[in-house]
Amino acid sequence: MADPSPHEHAPPGGIQPSHHDTTMSTGEGAPASQGLSKARIEALTDGIFAVAMTLLVLDIKVPVVQVAAELPHRLLTLWPQCLSYLISFIMLGIYWVGQHNQFHLIRRTDRVLLWINILFMLVISFVPFSTALLSAYPRQPVALMIYGANLIVIGAILSWHWRYATRRHRLVDASLDPRIVRLAARRILIGPTLFLIAVGVALFSTTTSLIIYLLAPLVYILPGKVDRHWSIWGASHQADASPASAAPRRPIR
Repeated sequence: MADPSPHEHAPPGGIQPSHHDTTMSTGEGAPASQGLSKARIEALTDGIFAVAMTLLVLDIKVPVVQVAAELPHRLLTLWPQCLSYLISFIMLGIYWVGQHNQFHLIRRTDRVLLWINILFMLVISFVPFSTALLSAYPRQPVALMIYGANLIVIGAILSWHWRYATRRHRLVDASLDPRIVRLAARRILIGPTLFLIAVGVALFSTTTSLIIYLLAPLVYILPGKVDRHWSIWGASHQADASPASAAPRRPIR
């Protein structure tokens, strides 16, 4: 007999929990089927990120020249657009990876988490504008401050997202190592702290502020302490899920 269509028994509102969501349990002991599926919000977030990252490049216009010899010079004048594009594209990629990692550990969602994600996407979609403002006025403190404020709010909301989901293991497994929770929470706030410094420095030196924006992504690109704990905990968690595995588990130090 063929399996029934997933729409025949879908709950009101059309939200169809995935198999993974219905089989995992939360830290509070409630079955994950009592929560909302992650699939819809993840799909929407991916779409917002894709659009925002694509819009960034539209600010870089092909120069129009009368004489071919002028082209190299005109291309060099595009450095503000190219620099702001580079910084913003990498930062959006970092924030996408950060949210993706969080949802890897979040087992279900609720209405509050959904609205936190809506706010997160609101400020993500504002990045193309703040980037265009920065590329048009790279020497104006107000442009640097608006750009930094945009990135600060994104980081703050991502931090709120993580703290809400992990508080008392509200939406994550009870077995999630508390050290991973603490290390991840601290790592998220490094970026907003650096951007806050860049905003303040912009009042005195726009060049220094731009350098901070350019170097800040390295904090997240380079592996950190939380990544090592993540690898060890992930291997241990996988071993627990596979009793047949005979590989010894490494303790978290």
